[in-house]
Amino acid sequence: MHIVKFLQKIVIVLTVALICASCRYLPQLSYNPWEVVPTETQANLADIAFTGTNPKHGWIVGSDATLLETTDGGDHWQVKQLDLGEEKVRFNAISFKGSEGWIVGLPSILLHTTNEGNKWERISLNAKLPGAPYSIVALSPNTAEMTTDVGAIYQTEDGGKTWKALVEDAVGFVRSLSRSADGRYISVSAKGNFYSTWEPGSKAWEPHNRYSSKRLEKIGFGQDGRLWMIARGGELRFTDPEDIQAWGDPVNPEYSTSWGFLDLAYRTPEEIWVSGGSGNLLCSFDGGQTWQKDRGIENVPSNLYKIKFFDPEQGFVLGQRGTLLRYQGSTPEAA
Repeated sequence: MHIVKFLQKIVIVLTVALICASCRYLPQLSYNPWEVVPTETQANLADIAFTGTNPKHGWIVGSDATLLETTDGGDHWQVKQLDLGEEKVRFNAISFKGSEGWIVGLPSILLHTTNEGNKWERISLNAKLPGAPYSIVALSPNTAEMTTDVGAIYQTEDGGKTWKALVEDAVGFVRSLSRSADGRYISVSAKGNFYSTWEPGSKAWEPHNRYSSKRLEKIGFGQDGRLWMIARGGELRFTDPEDIQAWGDPVNPEYSTSWGFLDLAYRTPEEIWVSGGSGNLLCSFDGGQTWQKDRGIENVPSNLYKIKFFDPEQGFVLGQRGTLLRYQGSTPEAA
């Protein structure tokens, strides 16, 4: 009996060892397309945008009212100071359309510029606004769309003087919220136990159950017509391109990771990047079927919060303590 138990233990140990061996060595990306760009700040970076009139003129926002400006396409960044009094402010999002830009943050702050950011003006928000500003997108002159952290959606057409509610009821506190190019939204509940969708013209959010026992972290819109999902424990899912209600099987790019993923972004319809904690950066060149790891970034001591591509050759990764990565060019695998 003791021999049987001993043999069972050996089998279990060998099985675990084989699993770890098969998942530990994720293929290494042969070329690191990212460079670390100094930012002269220790703030956590949240969002980045470039003006529509000058593609080299861009801005980054973050915690501690951080505002960074570049005039050379992202090679160099300068810290800009705004007079916001003694209020402790955290900027969440920034968006530009032409020379007009918008910034939102906490606690309930909205900034507006009409001259590429040479001058930012604070716009007062109604004290009865449900929730705090979460995201904003500039749509056309004097027109922008803003969301709050409880899923309220508002639109202004007069430069922020008045706002029209697009949904009758907020969805509740959200963990994440994403917008498609055609104006659709998808949000993940604060506890990650369900997600909701909204499309222009609808009066309310439509809730959906999660497709896994693992709690949801983030859901977004892909360039290939699919939705993507990040769940706890480094799990990914993608929908069927022909039916965004049908989620595929879970994808675990790297079973051995002890941290989760934080963001996902498409560089092209086939090339997908995923970021996580401790400088974790993965890439797929076949729409998420197989993955490689960019080990040239592993030594960057930062959680990588956000990936954003403006076009296939211009992209950035934003992280904690002022960490900023800039995309340098196509990799050999993508050629």
